[in-house]
Amino acid sequence: MGDVLLVILPALILAAVLWAFATALKPRDFGISDAERYQQELAVRSQAHYAAQVQAATAARARVDAVTRPSQNEQQQSQQADHARSALRAQTGLAPAVGQPGYQGPLLPGGQLNPQFALQLQSLARDGKKIQAIKLLRQATHSDLLTAKKYVDRL
Repeated sequence: MGDVLLVILPALILAAVLWAFATALKPRDFGISDAERYQQELAVRSQAHYAAQVQAATAARARVDAVTRPSQNEQQQSQQADHARSALRAQTGLAPAVGQPGYQGPLLPGGQLNPQFALQLQSLARDGKKIQAIKLLRQATHSDLLTAKKYVDRL
């Protein structure tokens, strides 16, 4: 019986070593782990949430723009009202209107603003049209944006 053990024992040890090598070298399942799956799901949810936020912000901006920006018809009506006021001033003899004979332009020879032009800027600023007043002042005097803004803010 001792001879059988001497043959079987090394054969069993050799079989165990071969099994261990075969198991170690066997390709493993490289599927994604639970942590990786969670990260992927989190990334998808985060991306969907970001897209929803962008869509909501775009919709909110469109609503604000619709409320704060007057339509083209309203702008035309306000320009017509401004022209009517300046024509009324011209008819009452306060000063010649823009485009009327006797109108000296926005700048007087001394480099100062024409009082009628200053009143026009002041009426625009008081009507809440400061941006239009700044544009008009910049076009007439060729001044920079900061100077024109400071002037209109002081009106």
